[in-house]
Amino acid sequence: MRFIGVCEVLGAIGLILPGLLRIRPGLTPLAAAGLVIIMIGATVISLIGGEITAALVSVVVGLLAAFVAYGRRRVAPQRASHRSALRPAG
Repeated sequence: MRFIGVCEVLGAIGLILPGLLRIRPGLTPLAAAGLVIIMIGATVISLIGGEITAALVSVVVGLLAAFVAYGRRRVAPQRASHRSALRPAG
């Protein structure tokens, strides 16, 4: 359970910080996709345990994360900051 909690916190940080700091914005859709996978597992476990309300919450959060992943990957991808574009590769 601690591992899943740590993954969720890191996923939330991965959703917020790249866009906020304009550093590695390509990590945002990856973090969202990771949260989708976690929410799929949470939904399945909740349904097995008979907790319908918890499963619905997990589905909604998973759909929101999927929306973020799709939006940041296809619809409105963020670009890196101007400073990182000026750095030489290598």
